[in-house]
Amino acid sequence: MASPANKILIIGGGFSGMAAAIELRKLGVDVEVVEIDAGWRSYGAGISLGGATLRAFKTLGILDRFLEDGAAADGVDLMLPHGQYLATVPTPRLAGADVPGGGAIMRPVLANILADATIASGARVRLGCTFTSLRQHADGVEVGFTDGTTGHYDLVVGADGLYSQVREALLPQAPAPRYSGQCVWRAVLPRAPEIERATMWVGSKIKAGLNPVSRDQMYLFVTEDRTDNVRLDPAQFPAMLGDLLAPFAAPLLQQCRAQLLEPGADVQIVYRPLEALLVPQPWHRGRVVLIGDTVHATTPHMASGACIGIEDAIVLAEELDGAATIEAALTGFEARRWERCRMVVENSGRLGEIEINGGDKAEHARIMHDTHAALAAQI
Repeated sequence: MASPANKILIIGGGFSGMAAAIELRKLGVDVEVVEIDAGWRSYGAGISLGGATLRAFKTLGILDRFLEDGAAADGVDLMLPHGQYLATVPTPRLAGADVPGGGAIMRPVLANILADATIASGARVRLGCTFTSLRQHADGVEVGFTDGTTGHYDLVVGADGLYSQVREALLPQAPAPRYSGQCVWRAVLPRAPEIERATMWVGSKIKAGLNPVSRDQMYLFVTEDRTDNVRLDPAQFPAMLGDLLAPFAAPLLQQCRAQLLEPGADVQIVYRPLEALLVPQPWHRGRVVLIGDTVHATTPHMASGACIGIEDAIVLAEELDGAATIEAALTGFEARRWERCRMVVENSGRLGEIEINGGDKAEHARIMHDTHAALAAQI
């Protein structure tokens, strides 16, 4: 089989962009990645991953590295704020009978794994560089770059994230990212021996969780309702996160709180307002297509944002493989991705609304169950 696009440019070297480079190189095409950050850095603490994400890692060929550098386990333990055990939510083994149903890893570690795989694929990576212009012609796209060079490509893939410049250039009428009214706090701590899998303590308005990200680290996450999306002083992060944990009497969470508040503690704390975006299709114009957070950024309630972005890359490569035309491939890509991505973005957003408003817990549980079941299906 052959791709109708022989030279492809990917703008953005995040998770989706790197996954696209890895998969497109399997088709034998010439792939170039431009990433504006000269250090190719990934910010953040831990990231929780479901079975569908691990299945995507297997397709990319990075599952073994993840299992070595991250942490994987079956199930999610649910607890009351004072520590009483409620239940363990099962997580099906979607990546294979010998692969646990979920896990977590530090974001920079996952970025390094993907970067190594991108380079090993033979994709050319240009750092500290991005596009300045996109001029489409009948036979390709002429791209100008910030380093003064130009290039001609059969296809351009925009994967430059939530505040995408490619989206702005291609779809100027697309909606802007929307703040959800919630934020999440994350902190990296030494792994407690009793934390074998993702564990969540569910309060009336706030939920807290711990998830192993390696053999010796775990990350703490706490959601908070916050009406306004305002900048907070990082110097106040330990005290603010400590206040959120104060109502949780569970001994382990109080140990975490003490670590955060210990004088001179060197604990990485990340605060992130939760924003979402769902751009109506089409996600392409001519020979430029958008993937990942550029068109479907989700809040983390389903732990599936990275998953659906990486899946985009896999499906795009599958549709290009043997397609008669680029237009046919991009139309097929969009048809396969819309419902799955819409479901994750909208269902995650609805979970946040229920939590903010103290809504129906039965609806919350039903949405969680139905979304997990849908994600278990093959892409």
